[in-house]
Amino acid sequence: MKVIFIICIIIVIVVLLLSVLTTSKAYQYKHTVDPIKKPEELEAKEKDKTP
Repeated sequence: MKVIFIICIIIVIVVLLLSVLTTSKAYQYKHTVDPIKKPEELEAKEKDKTP
């Protein structure tokens, strides 16, 4: 019975460590976002598209 309890505790600790490592790595990831275009740039592109 003690062996099973020890194995269960080890499994719980390993899963907890892996989840903490994964979460911390996810928060360190740098997301990139395209810059917002100004209205002048949008109008210029629309004029270029029209024949």
